[in-house]
Amino acid sequence: MRNRDISLIAIGLFSGAVIGGVLGNLLGWILPEGVVKDFFLTSLTFDIGSSLGNEVGVVVVDLSIIVFKLGLAIDFNFTSIIGFATAYYILRYFR
Repeated sequence: MRNRDISLIAIGLFSGAVIGGVLGNLLGWILPEGVVKDFFLTSLTFDIGSSLGNEVGVVVVDLSIIVFKLGLAIDFNFTSIIGFATAYYILRYFR
């Protein structure tokens, strides 16, 4: 990974996590109710708004003339982590 551009690595890892998350949601949609479905659909959410004390998940900066609304939320489930790891493996061992 030394000779690769950092943007290629970031895009590759991001796309692996997104594909894994989509596959997890599809698998959770197909599976019947139960523990396995809960396992695939349970996710961990990080957002900047709630970490700063805002319940909506958006940081608002009001400057009287202009109002900036900033928000970023990231959801991780089991298959998005697997997709992330697979993308890392592909980037690492296949040049």
